[in-house]
Amino acid sequence: MSDRPINDSPITEDIVYACTCDFAGKTRGKGFPARDLEKRVHRGIGWAPTNTQITCFDAIAPSPFGALGDRVLIPDPATRVTLRALDQGLAEDFVLGDLYDTDGQPWALCPRGILKAALARLERVAGLSLVASFEHEFQFRDCGMGPGTGYALQGFRPHRVFAERLVGAMRAAGLEPDTIMKEYGADQFEVTMDPAPGLAAADRAVILRQLVHAVAESCGQAATFTPLQDPAGIGNGVHVHFSFRDAAGAPATYDPQGTHRLSAAAASFAAGVLAHVDAIMALMAPSVVSYGRLTPHRWSAAFNNLGVQDREASLRICPVSALSDIDTARQFNLEFRAADATASPYLQLAALVHAGCQGIEDGLSAPQATEEDLADLSPEALAARGLRRLPTSLPQALALFADSALVKDWFGAEFVTVYRLHKQGEIDHVADMTPAEMHRAYAMVY
Repeated sequence: MSDRPINDSPITEDIVYACTCDFAGKTRGKGFPARDLEKRVHRGIGWAPTNTQITCFDAIAPSPFGALGDRVLIPDPATRVTLRALDQGLAEDFVLGDLYDTDGQPWALCPRGILKAALARLERVAGLSLVASFEHEFQFRDCGMGPGTGYALQGFRPHRVFAERLVGAMRAAGLEPDTIMKEYGADQFEVTMDPAPGLAAADRAVILRQLVHAVAESCGQAATFTPLQDPAGIGNGVHVHFSFRDAAGAPATYDPQGTHRLSAAAASFAAGVLAHVDAIMALMAPSVVSYGRLTPHRWSAAFNNLGVQDREASLRICPVSALSDIDTARQFNLEFRAADATASPYLQLAALVHAGCQGIEDGLSAPQATEEDLADLSPEALAARGLRRLPTSLPQALALFADSALVKDWFGAEFVTVYRLHKQGEIDHVADMTPAEMHRAYAMVY
């Protein structure tokens, strides 16, 4: 028998998970020893291009790459999240990154790289940078909270431990929490955070979704961001708030003399978003169940309209408060309401930026805000005002996306082809499910 002392201490080594947020809005990657982070920042980790065709259901959609080829995932250490609170059941260590070809060139299908290119276009055509924040709604699965809990302390109380852990985790991860509330829907919550520069805003959206899942699991619960858990219930959206800064960092969205108080650039940007929203909806709301939420009277969006403080407009001009310690120009922002969390935040923000830049380049004038219930208007009356219904299904949205010459110009023909194949694979996966089965399946994966 050995005379060596027995050491009962556990033997562990910290692992970092390097991730990309893919076409399915899923955060996937590979782990490596944390001590190797500096090396991996230079050499990266290997990534198969066909991985981009893994749908949210883990089926592989038709891939032009097959088993061939290699890419490299390079972590960005500025995005690293490390949360080790073992007494609370939290052990998170991950970092976001970019996908490159093996020759060191950015891969054309990298969502984070696509957003970088869109933000560079905005700076090039307008001399502006984007500031944004993603406002998320989600639900707890199978909690069965009864009526009378919408926005209520009574509904918040059972989830206080979760909420306080989440806010602490957000702050530790650098997300600057703003509000968390019991929302209107069954077992539904909403969480918001402070705005950040464009790329960081998308990074934060990816991180926030992972923190919600991790903290919910630490509390013995399961959260879902599915757009529609119950066809007869309330949906979960992602509201993308955004504004602009000029080259000196000054607010550039607000003009008290402009139409709807929008600066000239912001007005053209808004007009571009609404002019091309049909073509980008496959990136903004990219699941089969997304379109059950995008119907009139769900407080989401159903038409390509601008609204002033209208929570059913696709694009909303948000209110400002004279009570705030923040000046009006810095408060003033727009909100895109027709998005959800089945998408990659990088692709959502890139789509908005490209459509808005097109509006600036084309010199579009400020859209007129609507004030009535558009569902009461005939198609002819809507058309006379340049208004139309948003796509009502993912296949319709994909057709409009793939048929747009502008989208091919913004994102590249290869991206359009591969993305459509990916989403068609998702459509095929649920084609034989009953509505109840399909909604349960999406609730499980998101």
